[in-house]
Amino acid sequence: MPLTLTPMTADQLARLRVPLEQAYGEDLAEARGLSPEEGQAESLRQVARLLPDGVTTPGVLLRVAEADGEEVGWIWVTLPGPEQPTMAWVHNIEVHPAHRGRGHGRRMMELAEAELARLGVGRLGLNVFGHNTVARRLYESLGFEVKTQQMSKPIAPSPR
Repeated sequence: MPLTLTPMTADQLARLRVPLEQAYGEDLAEARGLSPEEGQAESLRQVARLLPDGVTTPGVLLRVAEADGEEVGWIWVTLPGPEQPTMAWVHNIEVHPAHRGRGHGRRMMELAEAELARLGVGRLGLNVFGHNTVARRLYESLGFEVKTQQMSKPIAPSPR
């Protein structure tokens, strides 16, 4: 059975939001050199700001992916608006661990792009953490190009 995307329900978001906030907080902490607590707090702030009305937040596409009648993942895309006036933005795409490596992430992106095209959206952007090499390879294979790149390195304290 092919993969399908369906609108997410409030109950599904309630179940998926906690692991999203946790994982995003961990990624933020690693990428920005924050404490785990600071990363978690920033994650909670960002998600609350971007989804103030949950699944009914205007301009937000929250979709659950199903294959063979089973939930395999989900995707969150924001339509062009004040923060990104010229493109839609992928905030999160996740394939549940038991379903990875089967092409579901690629198909979710393709279906989301098709929905955006039907809505007249001409560009799609996203951020990807540098340590997420699997996601980076997927996005590059789908035609995404690096437009900006942040880099950092630790600086050893100088002896006194």
